[in-house]
Amino acid sequence: MPVTPTDTLRPIRIIAARRWLLLLLVACLVALPAIGRAAPPSAGDDRVIVVGGDHYHPPYEFLDEDGRPAGYDVELTRAIAEVMGIEVRIELGPWSEMRNKLESGEIDVLEGMSYSEARDATFDFAPPHAIVHQSIFARRGTPPVERLEDLRGQEVIVQRGDIMQDMLIERDLGAKLFTTDTHADALRALAAGQHDYALVANLPALYLSRELGLTNLVPVAHPFSLRYGYAVKEGNADVLAQFSEGLAILKNTGRHQAIYDKWLGPLEQGQGLPWKRLGLIGALASGLLLLILGGIVVWNRLLKREVASRTEELRRQQQQLIQADKMSSLGVLVSGVAHEINNPSGLLLLNLPVLRDAHADARSILEAHYRDHGDFPFGGLPYSRMRDEVPSMLDEMLEGTQRIKRIVGDLKDFARQGSPELGERLDLDEVVKTAVRLVDNSIRQATDRFETDYAGDLPAVWGNAQRIEQVVINLVLNACQALEGRDQGIRLTTRYLADDRAVILEVHDEGRGIDPAALTRLTDPFFTTRRECGGTGLGLSVSAGIVREHHGQLDFASQPDRGTTVTLTLPVASAADDVTSHQDDR
Repeated sequence: MPVTPTDTLRPIRIIAARRWLLLLLVACLVALPAIGRAAPPSAGDDRVIVVGGDHYHPPYEFLDEDGRPAGYDVELTRAIAEVMGIEVRIELGPWSEMRNKLESGEIDVLEGMSYSEARDATFDFAPPHAIVHQSIFARRGTPPVERLEDLRGQEVIVQRGDIMQDMLIERDLGAKLFTTDTHADALRALAAGQHDYALVANLPALYLSRELGLTNLVPVAHPFSLRYGYAVKEGNADVLAQFSEGLAILKNTGRHQAIYDKWLGPLEQGQGLPWKRLGLIGALASGLLLLILGGIVVWNRLLKREVASRTEELRRQQQQLIQADKMSSLGVLVSGVAHEINNPSGLLLLNLPVLRDAHADARSILEAHYRDHGDFPFGGLPYSRMRDEVPSMLDEMLEGTQRIKRIVGDLKDFARQGSPELGERLDLDEVVKTAVRLVDNSIRQATDRFETDYAGDLPAVWGNAQRIEQVVINLVLNACQALEGRDQGIRLTTRYLADDRAVILEVHDEGRGIDPAALTRLTDPFFTTRRECGGTGLGLSVSAGIVREHHGQLDFASQPDRGTTVTLTLPVASAADDVTSHQDDR
């Protein structure tokens, strides 16, 4: 058979096709690793982020009675997951084990780790969400120390893998180290007479000492404080960015502060005065005062004489009751004020403007570096993002510190024994605002829905600012105690009644309400609907007396399960009152 040109070319074409297929296969094999590297898990995928922590480090993180994760760190992690739309699984275990799991990549992030330069070489840190104060604990009677260097030659207990173990080893202070799995084990060993000192975080140690009844331990030194926040294995920038951004959102919305106050606020307050003991003394004093009052009443009924002398005595007793009720209210208020808050507030007010000016001076240098070298890390976030955030954060911190100073000043004014004279010109709006600031902590604990509607430009009234504040505080605290859930609200409204020449304050709550039969007795001395909860029945009685002194009126409207509205009415100061007042001044 003759051979055609097509038959001659067919084997050549087949060989060429095979070569092209071989080259294509080799190219695909070379490209596969690059494709795998080019598609890491995105922030928006469904991957579960594993968050680790210490299983017994209260109040920061611990397993509750049901074996479920709880504490400040845990609630903060869940809040970040909520606002960032990510799914997390929280795993708590022995601290040294969890730290090893982070290094090996078995978990993605630790929700609470103290920062140090040595750790920064292995881990990347988010901006801190707390400051942890480290303390040296000792048994009572042990010679005190002031610095870490004083531990040379001493037997010191630390938690295994904790920052304090790292630092003592890094500084080579010559202390004899003994490690335990938890802070609790360290404190138990010290309380039992083992070794000399324990180097632990201050708040967890105070919490555990109280819970475990370790009354023979005391903090003898506070050598330093450390930044405490989320940490990831070095290079895991995606996860770190999500937690840093979520934390920033929580801080800006105030939710971070609410979580902080819930878990850490009571312990910080508890480092101050022994409130339980003061409460017991106050209760005994109140009981003695009531006994004296009862004796006076019986004495008056039996003797029926010396009317003028007894009238003066009753007036004195009334002033004592007003002051006793005022101190009772003050006991509720001071629970929300940190111990010796004026000293740290003063430092903040002094240092924050300096830091703000220092940042302003350094900004031109930072901007020049940014222009020449591009973006760079600044406080755990890119400088391009932090350049405008830092000044606003410093301003917010300064504003918050000034607010703390105002609240403490209001509290001191309220606690100070005032003059019984009623010769002040008052702006009811300002009096109510001051009272609200004083009970802000009680309001935030009682409800998520607190509203105010101030009229503005109210006419002045004559009276005593401290006494009217006392009335408003009693009304707001009663409203808080009437609520049965945080979803129920409280609303304060002020307005001017031109026809009646009076200003009014309405305090409305959505609580349990009052039985109609009890409405007419609310201002009777010692009448209370909350006796089983410790009510004395003096608050509204004293408030009604103060309102009568100001020629005002206190009205109540309520229905069971529908809430209560209390209306305070005060007459407006007239021009004639002003003339009389000026004549009295002359």
